[in-house]
Amino acid sequence: MDGGPLGETESGPDSDRVLLDVQTAATREILEALGRAGTDPSGVLDTIIDRAVHLCRAQVAQLYLVDGDTFRLSRISGDVPADFIRYVEDHPVGRSRESLLGRVAEDRCTQQITDVLQDPDYGRHDLQSLAGFRTLMSAPMLLHDEVIGILSVWRTEAQPFDPAEVDVLSAFAVQAAIVLRQVELVGALEARSGELAAKVTQLEVLREIGEAISSTLDLDEVLGRIVSGAVRLCWAAGGSIMEYDAAADCFRVRATAGGSLALTDRLRALTIRRSTSPVGRAAVERSTLVVPDLASASRDEHLDILLADGWRSLLAVPLVRQDQLVGALVIRRRRPGDFGADTPELLRTFANQSGLAVVNARLFGELDTKRAELEVASRHKSEFLASMSHELRTPLNAVIGFSEVLLDRMFGDLNPRQEEYLRDIWTSGRHLLELLNEILDLSKVEAGRMVLEPSLVSVRACLDYVLSLVRDRAAAHAIDLGLEVADDVGIVWADELRLKQVVLNLVSNAVKFTPDGGAVRVLATREGEDVVVRVSDTGVGVSPEDRERIFESFQQGRRGAPTEEGTGLGLTLSRRIVTLFGGTLWLEPQTVGSVFAFRLPLPPVEPAIEGDADSLSTVLLVDDDRASLDLMTAYLAASPVRVLHARDGHEALSVSRTAAPDAVVLDIRLPRMDGWEVLARMKADPATRSIPIVVASIIDERQRGLQLGAAAYLLKPVRRDDLLDALRGHGLELEGSEVALP
Repeated sequence: MDGGPLGETESGPDSDRVLLDVQTAATREILEALGRAGTDPSGVLDTIIDRAVHLCRAQVAQLYLVDGDTFRLSRISGDVPADFIRYVEDHPVGRSRESLLGRVAEDRCTQQITDVLQDPDYGRHDLQSLAGFRTLMSAPMLLHDEVIGILSVWRTEAQPFDPAEVDVLSAFAVQAAIVLRQVELVGALEARSGELAAKVTQLEVLREIGEAISSTLDLDEVLGRIVSGAVRLCWAAGGSIMEYDAAADCFRVRATAGGSLALTDRLRALTIRRSTSPVGRAAVERSTLVVPDLASASRDEHLDILLADGWRSLLAVPLVRQDQLVGALVIRRRRPGDFGADTPELLRTFANQSGLAVVNARLFGELDTKRAELEVASRHKSEFLASMSHELRTPLNAVIGFSEVLLDRMFGDLNPRQEEYLRDIWTSGRHLLELLNEILDLSKVEAGRMVLEPSLVSVRACLDYVLSLVRDRAAAHAIDLGLEVADDVGIVWADELRLKQVVLNLVSNAVKFTPDGGAVRVLATREGEDVVVRVSDTGVGVSPEDRERIFESFQQGRRGAPTEEGTGLGLTLSRRIVTLFGGTLWLEPQTVGSVFAFRLPLPPVEPAIEGDADSLSTVLLVDDDRASLDLMTAYLAASPVRVLHARDGHEALSVSRTAAPDAVVLDIRLPRMDGWEVLARMKADPATRSIPIVVASIIDERQRGLQLGAAAYLLKPVRRDDLLDALRGHGLELEGSEVALP
């Protein structure tokens, strides 16, 4: 600051101008210092008292802050004896009129004492004797009409401060109050920021721990992660989690963190009784237990073990889920002392979240045990049924076989009664054999041992065959059988035997429960990639209460006579087989008769086009990507060829053997069986060895493909001319304008 100290003799307009210039310059300097201070404005207070010493021509300037009924020395500038500073720090100035600080605070205005040795009301001669001051001047620091501090200067000679110096100190006191307020605001902001940062850290830790806990359902692993997370969250040195056994009314330590293996073994071997354990009693009462010093607390064997291992303080909270006590969570430290106000609440919040994880893991463990037991029981049941079925099949075959021999009169004629009895024996034997077969199939499905064996199947031919099996029985009761297959159903890739088994069961039931003169209809349609088959009849129908029960094992509902033949397993087995296909089977709402329907995901594999098939070459395109199949098909659209599609390795092998294509275009990256395996198997099979195979793939392993027997190797994206040239090079006639597409 450029201006010097105020002169003693200056008066009039010049004096006022000098005073204004000095105050303006001082204010500017303080504001500049405040701007440079950034987030720490407390240094500006040092600037204020330094300038006060200079401008007021004092030896010392002090800044006191109000602390209750006393004034605490905050800052001092000038040549001050060290003994004075220590004394004032140890003996703060009281808020009374025996000191100038007390008078200024009470009167809320700037005052001075010309000579403290001559002032009869001044009572702090202890301070004067240490510092040697004679003239004192003090100004109040007011904020919202409240004194928050005092700015004071002194001279060691009895020389009063002039009015200009009084005004300067008063102005500095106002500025100091503003700066002090900013210091408080910055401090509060930093404290709040620190609290928020701590909360964010806690929430982040809670999130990480929550994710770790929810990532597993193994109870021991969940408990271990909970106690480790609690120790980390609360900045503890160790912890343990105790599980409550309601039947035994005791707690057992299941997991620990931060302790030695010997301590863990001792704690796990311990039975902690609820009635004698402080931790247990607190958990049962749903309260938090804080033990600042284990050495002076009432202890049980659990706490004695912890104290002997060097632990001094403990915090425990209950683990509760839906008012059910799950256990207790304990954290501990090796030093005595309280855990603060926030830690118990934080641990309670964490414990509430962890209780659900413990309950879920416990339930999962129980379910897993039950599942394993049920699997064993199911396996034993399936093995028993399979064994008994095989044991019964041998004598049953003899019963059926000898009945047929006798009915064929190979050993002589039969009278009518003998024939009737033999036919009953034969019919009952066939019925029992059907029951055994269905039990075996059902046991295979339940044990997961039934595997579909897909092949190319004509849906129309499959349904025709099924109807041929029941046509005689339907004709005997004048039941009209009808079949309708949509043109776009075509040929599919399916397990023909299991498909026939499902349809036969539905059609047989329809014929069985349809009265004489009725009708049974079978309808097959295509809905996108799915085939939907409906079997309808004009029988008595199914009552609403039986619509789901009939799909259960050994249930027939109440739509037939009590003596109606049947095992009660057909619909159960049919639904299981349809599920194996990846489809669904259901009973549609119907006012007259019944309609059973099932949907199977069976994409079409079209046969050759009508006409002279011998004049057309066949190309099999093998790729699991529909866009690639469409592109290759478009490339062949101008050629008189028959195009077949296969979408995986198994389908490619089956179609190659069944349709005997003239060439195969093969991708390498295929589901179920990759192209390398398909190529090797086709070249090893005499039935397909001579078929030229053109590899079209993004995998650049041309040498490997040629070594395995590929006729050509093309890298995707494949150009049309390259594909046609590769196929022409192996005898295919591709010129022309006709095309056969699937």
